[in-house]
Amino acid sequence: MNLEHFRKRLLAKEEELQASIARLESEARQASADGVEDVIDEATSSEGKATAFEESSLEWRTLNEVRGALRRIEEGTFGTCIDCGRRIEPARLEAVPWTPYCLADQEKHDSDVR
Repeated sequence: MNLEHFRKRLLAKEEELQASIARLESEARQASADGVEDVIDEATSSEGKATAFEESSLEWRTLNEVRGALRRIEEGTFGTCIDCGRRIEPARLEAVPWTPYCLADQEKHDSDVR
């Protein structure tokens, strides 16, 4: 497995997520700073802030997963499922290099959320 390939992809994703989070936080601050003049403007502003917050939360979660994958590279455990210890499928790592789970365990986690 070419760990340097994954390290570069993860570092690029980390940078992308940090920029996105900064943009979303700036948008939320700007929406708060803009003077709200009527009820419709206030509702639109609140909706915009909620959307930015939700997107930012998702970005933060992904950023934490990316950083976890970078730690696993350093620890020598990258590409191994943290639940079962089996190798994560190469195609899965190419698609989502920050995944900590093999496909079977990811499906278990996804069904637990539902």
